[in-house]
Amino acid sequence: MPDRQMNTAYMKRLELLIPPPLVMLILGAIMWLLPAIFPALTLTWLQRAAVGALISLLGLIISLAGIATFRHANTTIDPKRPADAASLVSSGIYRYSRNPMYLGVLLVLIGWAVYLGNMLSVLAALAFIPFITRFQIMPEERLLTDKFPSEFPAYMRTVRRWL
Repeated sequence: MPDRQMNTAYMKRLELLIPPPLVMLILGAIMWLLPAIFPALTLTWLQRAAVGALISLLGLIISLAGIATFRHANTTIDPKRPADAASLVSSGIYRYSRNPMYLGVLLVLIGWAVYLGNMLSVLAALAFIPFITRFQIMPEERLLTDKFPSEFPAYMRTVRRWL
């Protein structure tokens, strides 16, 4: 098997493998270590704890709104089983973002990075975007397109992936 096919097969196996909350915890732990490893890249300012907490709180609210909307629609919130979706949810917060739960997690990570004050922590938080997009969101989109062949593509055209 050529290298490209092996790479594609390996990448495919990583899809939907690591639950997003675990990705968040791993990134959060890495971010926590970065100020100790690279202290020169840490900026201290008086309000960083308050600003970080506010950003994280906003992220938590957005994630919880996404979860509540899914529960109200009686559909799965299990990120490892998107094919179990009972319905396509496009109401509530899903009118503004196709992935409010992931957007909320991103904001929690950004809030954590602000609290830590380390420039590399901000980059680590932003690493969540390509990872979750490639290994979680894109596979979910393929499955939802198969499950809702007319509704989901129309929804994708009207609502952005993140914001």
